Amino acid sequence: MKILILGIGNILFGDEGIGVHLCNFLKLNYAFRGDHDIDIIDGGTMAQMLIPIITSYDKVLILDCVSVDNEKIGEVYYFDFDNVPNTITWAGSAHEVEMLQTLKLTQLLGDLPPVKIIGIVPQVIGEQTAFRLSEEVKKGAVVAEKLAVGYLLDLGVEVEKIGNKDLQEIANFSFRGY
Repeated sequence: MKILILGIGNILFGDEGIGVHLCNFLKLNYAFRGDHDIDIIDGGTMAQMLIPIITSYDKVLILDCVSVDNEKIGEVYYFDFDNVPNTITWAGSAHEVEMLQTLKLTQLLGDLPPVKIIGIVPQVIGEQTAFRLSEEVKKGAVVAEKLAVGYLLDLGVEVEKIGNKDLQEIANFSFRGY
């Protein structure tokens, strides 16, 4: 089985890059073994350009930020794309809307594999460039890490923690790529 872990977000806007930062965190701190092919990809804000990548996998786990009505920064949501909670508005940053449209378009074409989403409510910072993550999102990232590892274990992936790189340190240098 081919499994894609896809980090989505704009790393230039603090918490809005959490999906990419979590993707890099998993890549640097874990080893994945077994009969499955696992790829961890920084999807950034590429949205529709990701369609050929997404459709080439059997299962997809998307790490991203999500906007949710009346929720606190750092809250974590874990759901199937086929069952998006009504409270999630997907508004707040451009990449979220584009990613939602990308998934819907891929679904309409009949090519969308099963997709799980782990989303964290970000502190939206607007137009200022920042690599600093809010304390609330860093706490939420601990929950998201456990959910991502649990998802892979449920699929029969052997997961081993091999590092202890700090999430903020990873965020500070995400522009280099990992």
